[in-house]
Amino acid sequence: MKSTTPVYKEIAARLQGLRDAVDITTKEMAEKLNMTEQSIIDYESGTMDIPVSYLFSVAKTFNMDPTVLMSGDESHLHNYSLVKQGNVMAVERRKDYDYHSLAYRFSGRKMEPFRVIVPPKTKEELTFNDHPGQEFIHLLEGRLEVVLGEETIIMEPGDSLYFNSHIPHAMRGLDQKNATFLDVLA
Repeated sequence: MKSTTPVYKEIAARLQGLRDAVDITTKEMAEKLNMTEQSIIDYESGTMDIPVSYLFSVAKTFNMDPTVLMSGDESHLHNYSLVKQGNVMAVERRKDYDYHSLAYRFSGRKMEPFRVIVPPKTKEELTFNDHPGQEFIHLLEGRLEVVLGEETIIMEPGDSLYFNSHIPHAMRGLDQKNATFLDVLA
């Protein structure tokens, strides 16, 4: 029987459970991850979006598989992982983007690749995000506007963008169409 608990609440509970298991406070967790304690509290409360990059940072810090945090299941493939079209794992990361994990079965990942679909929206509807690490985007379909701090970048299919993801960034599909891209977090 499928759980009716929203995925982000299940992830929040796993985050809190991990912190409890390693017996550290929210303040100590914030120091380990170079974040504010309030961010840790917010993510563990299950009341706000949890960036995948945060899950990746937690997993890296505690030497664990990010899949455990995202899905509750452990990855078992070590040499390679083929994810066939249609078998991607949907990740409820942000309400305004549609994320699909492309390597969730591979154990010990050093990066997190996703296929992301961003809908069209107005400039006023943009929601900014920032997180530790770096990000790589390769646009597959549609046109994408990426706002990086004070700069606005328009991407066309085939364009790639690599940036420090600590810069506040937001995205939207253009021309009243979705934009689909490959997103790699490291």
